[in-house]
Amino acid sequence: MRKYHLFLTASILSLSGFSAQATGLATCDSGPKAGWQPVEKLEQQLKAKGYTVRRIKEDGGCYEVYALDEKGERGEFYFHPVTLAPVPTKAR
Repeated sequence: MRKYHLFLTASILSLSGFSAQATGLATCDSGPKAGWQPVEKLEQQLKAKGYTVRRIKEDGGCYEVYALDEKGERGEFYFHPVTLAPVPTKAR
């Protein structure tokens, strides 16, 4: 029984580490972070377009944005961190 608990704990820890990795929906060749635009600038641009930004994080070298669009629909959007241009995503 003890071996099972150790296996279960190890499995949970490995899965929790996996969830922090990139999703693969989009990737950006963004170079060093010193050249990236600040997250605040992207958030201001999106708010000016009517988006309600919930969260911005890094994923695959891109900025991944969770937000409500101008229609109030929830979405996950990707932007290049240097140009702040939208990045097309791959199908899930």
